[in-house]
Amino acid sequence: MKKLFVMAAILAITPIFANTHHTNINTNKSIMTQTPKDKKTIYQFKVTDLYGEEFDFASLKGKKIMIVNTASECGLTPQYKQLQSMYNEFGGDNFVIVGFPANNFGSQEPGSNEEIATFCEQNYGVSFPMMNKISVKGDDIAPIYEFLTKKSKNGLEDSEVQWNFQKYLIDETGHLVKVINPRTLPDDPEIKAWVKAK
Repeated sequence: MKKLFVMAAILAITPIFANTHHTNINTNKSIMTQTPKDKKTIYQFKVTDLYGEEFDFASLKGKKIMIVNTASECGLTPQYKQLQSMYNEFGGDNFVIVGFPANNFGSQEPGSNEEIATFCEQNYGVSFPMMNKISVKGDDIAPIYEFLTKKSKNGLEDSEVQWNFQKYLIDETGHLVKVINPRTLPDDPEIKAWVKAK
């Protein structure tokens, strides 16, 4: 009789443990499923261009994007030439370059937005979108560069903007895929191959 009672008690408890275990598995599964959806994209940002107009990154959905911090008085300033060349060759429906003038390195971008626009147009014929001057590092870092440089926000890696003309490559779904050294030219074969890849 005692044996029967013990068996009945065990059978009564077993489904409780089974259900608890099953619930935990489901909970973990749903957390794992949600993670990729939570990964943020560049499309959350609206910025201001050199002419004071709003520029919405959501308008670039489906395009590959190269974001670059620029300066007018830097040894790397001639990279504007390769940037414009890349934009002439690939810019349009599938690729765009977005420049962000910044004065973070050696005070090499001291001009106003108007002066920067004139410099870019007169010296390099820049026709790709150029944004309002911002800070790309430090306490006053712009939100878009906080996204680009923090893994917790971009989902890829932590980085620091080392100098003027560092490049950030964004894929067609708005996710950061590569950080390119400032001294690597914008028309480097690796970058060209990435732009051309389907």
